[in-house]
Amino acid sequence: MIFKLRLIGVAALLVAQMSLPVFANNLTATVVSVGDGDTIRVKTGNKTVTVRLACIDAPEMKQNPWGQQSSARLKQLLPVGQGITLRAIETDKYKRLVAEVFVGNRSVNVSMVQEGQAVVYRQYLKGCPESRDSLLQGENTAKQQRLAFWSQANPVMPWDFRHRATQKTTSVPIQPQQQNNCDPSYPDFCIPKNSPDLDCRNISQRRFKVLPPDPHGFDRDGDGIGCEK
Repeated sequence: MIFKLRLIGVAALLVAQMSLPVFANNLTATVVSVGDGDTIRVKTGNKTVTVRLACIDAPEMKQNPWGQQSSARLKQLLPVGQGITLRAIETDKYKRLVAEVFVGNRSVNVSMVQEGQAVVYRQYLKGCPESRDSLLQGENTAKQQRLAFWSQANPVMPWDFRHRATQKTTSVPIQPQQQNNCDPSYPDFCIPKNSPDLDCRNISQRRFKVLPPDPHGFDRDGDGIGCEK
């Protein structure tokens, strides 16, 4: 009898050890804010982290009006204070947690694609094997029905938009905030008011104060700090 109990105990331990990786990447969290259509800030435990929705790509905020519409829809799906479950996949080069976001059993990532508010990011689709078919089918339906982003005659994919924006801009020399033509949205240093459209890759500064209206969109999560990730 003692031998059998020991075997049962060992088996239970092995099952627990085998199950650990499955549960280790699932986190409960609460929505703190929504940035664009694929980025949110959440609180999990005693930490506040930035989450990049996995396997999808939303229009850039400067892809008017699609970026703003995508962000507005994500705010409806994930209002501040909403309890969610994260299926964590990895941490990206910007130190963001890449994850699939669930409200109950519903994948918000899939919902955004089905509604035409985001597209499937095929380059990273392998990170969502369980949702792969739903994402691809959802995008195909959204295209056929010409929903939201797909209602355009010639939609520009978000990654292509970012690439073109990078090609059009050059690095801007950062100077102390002392010139009259400096943009007041960035009081910590000087960006000329008439600078071309920039993103965080075009400047050397990180974690600087941002004031509205933030014309370059450096403060993606709306917390008053630019290029923090």
